[in-house]
Amino acid sequence: MSGNELAADRTDDEPGPWARRRAKIAERPTANLVYRIGVGVVGTIVLIGGIFAIPYPGPGWLIVFAGLGILASEFEWAQRALHWVKLRYDRFMDWFGKQSIVIKALGVLLTTAVVLLTLWLLGTGKLVGSWFGFHQSWLKSPLAS
Repeated sequence: MSGNELAADRTDDEPGPWARRRAKIAERPTANLVYRIGVGVVGTIVLIGGIFAIPYPGPGWLIVFAGLGILASEFEWAQRALHWVKLRYDRFMDWFGKQSIVIKALGVLLTTAVVLLTLWLLGTGKLVGSWFGFHQSWLKSPLAS
């Protein structure tokens, strides 16, 4: 039987397998607390990782939405936050898409500056510079000991 056939056999009122497992966990207070703490920890780690990844090329916002989605599976505040952040993101992207090439270029320059600054602070400037024979002191991160 395919997944669609299984879904068709079930009525709208009948919970799916995940909902049944979650309900069994919820029946046991200790297990429910451990589960919610686990979801909170995993969701928070994913969310923080996504926030750090936002300025870099790649799926930073996708990771943020995934972290909020994980948290939203257990916490109502996270459902509201997910909706709020997604709405603001969609509005900003619609606005940004309508802007002139100058504003878009400034966005690219700002993103590039943030990426280069954080890479320098993390000490990668000196590492990459050494690959090309550059050993200038300005490449060394001020955070490096």
